[in-house]
Amino acid sequence: MQFIIYILAYPFIWVISKLPFPLLYLFSDFVCFLVYTIFGYRKKVVRENIALTLPHLSEKEQLNIEKKFYHYMCDMFLEMVKTMSISQKEMEKRFVFTNLDLYLDLEKKGKSIALLCAHYASYEWAVSMNYHITFEGYGIYKKINNKYFDKLVKDIRSKFKATLLSTRETIPTIEKNAKINHLGVYGFASDQSPQASKANHWSEFMGIEVPVHTGAEMLAKRFDMNVIFLKNKRVKRGYYEATFELMAEKPKEVANYDISDDFLRRVEKQILEAPEFYLWTHKRWKHRKK
Repeated sequence: MQFIIYILAYPFIWVISKLPFPLLYLFSDFVCFLVYTIFGYRKKVVRENIALTLPHLSEKEQLNIEKKFYHYMCDMFLEMVKTMSISQKEMEKRFVFTNLDLYLDLEKKGKSIALLCAHYASYEWAVSMNYHITFEGYGIYKKINNKYFDKLVKDIRSKFKATLLSTRETIPTIEKNAKINHLGVYGFASDQSPQASKANHWSEFMGIEVPVHTGAEMLAKRFDMNVIFLKNKRVKRGYYEATFELMAEKPKEVANYDISDDFLRRVEKQILEAPEFYLWTHKRWKHRKK
């Protein structure tokens, strides 16, 4: 059944990836109408998340953010599909790194790098940084249940010289690379919710105490990796800027959980600057202290 779903969907996905951007965004507007107005995909979750975390805004302002978010979400999904066929030249025009020197200077220090980012403003296109770096790039991701779509995602990322690691593969791979001194940059999108029963740290995120993913910090400490934050910004439709921010060069000397808390503060700042570009469909605040 997985294969049948894949072979039925793949031609449609391929055609979408070939659309020029003006048509892609026209199609995105139509998809948004279906997703938001007709089907109301996760509308309750989105509305509750926005109301919970942005209580200082009026209902009208919250609704405006909600509508803008759905437009962005549909754009982001179709931009991800477009990744299948986009050229390097086009990608470099649309996703610009503002301060690559900061990152490249860290590479010269001869240590692997933990890169933390949020599900914010085309985090999917951040994989294009592999065009500009010398370290091997790894992305930590949650495996897709359909093995054929999972392979497709991996194939797309390999086009950008990126290697995807499932959560189970992450520690063994970092351990192996450390033993042979193979330097890499490991991308962690650590802003989503871990299982409450497995959480060893709670912190405030958007004013609400929630369990926190601390794996990136613990691995950075264990393997003495430089730690950086990638701040993404949507400039206009289809165009983004990404800025590297140094978080820690000596993570072992930083108090436990300070890096994870610092990460959350940086994500909060992004959200408050432009809330519509955060991924509100995730149940980030499902587990919270009342």
